[in-house]
Amino acid sequence: MICRSCTAGLQRLEQPYCDTCAEPDTHGQCEWCLEHPSKIDGIRAPYLFEGPVRDAVHRLKYQGWRVAAPELGGLLATYLEHHKFPAEMTEQILVPVPLHPRRLRSRGYNQSHLLAKEAGKLLDLPVNDDLLKRAKDSPPQVEARSREQRRANVAGSFHASAGVAGRSIVLIDDVATTGSTLMACAASLKDAGAANVWGLVLARDS
Repeated sequence: MICRSCTAGLQRLEQPYCDTCAEPDTHGQCEWCLEHPSKIDGIRAPYLFEGPVRDAVHRLKYQGWRVAAPELGGLLATYLEHHKFPAEMTEQILVPVPLHPRRLRSRGYNQSHLLAKEAGKLLDLPVNDDLLKRAKDSPPQVEARSREQRRANVAGSFHASAGVAGRSIVLIDDVATTGSTLMACAASLKDAGAANVWGLVLARDS
């Protein structure tokens, strides 16, 4: 796990990065986001997906290390506390990226929900995992080789409830590689009437 005393040495995602998908070393919007406009307002992350952060996420996600969730959720909370979303993001609701029920049964928990719950507790923000559901059990994104494959893999995979209308949503996930999953979630939320949708992940893969 990541001890509190060593968080200062973690590789942070620093500017410049894509305004939309947070791709590192990009000014303004990256070429992909310019060519494929998304309904997400933006994706943000405190760290790069490497070193201790990568190890901790892998243990949480694949090795059953739920004990890592409080500390990793705390890192998300610290970032959000010091990097406010735009003023129009009032009464924010944290919404974890959902797993399909079949995968949830297999894993036993949703790591994004654990992260959202810990961050919400520290920031006194509501967490709601009923506003967004995964309707399609698409293959894991790690199996998709290209950005286009990742985008197609999750298209139409999510369903948002009418309860999101007019609300400001912060999507919570562990890692963003291309942002395709978060963008697919945002499309469903915006189509259901959400006012704002931002994505917040622990780490951005470069």
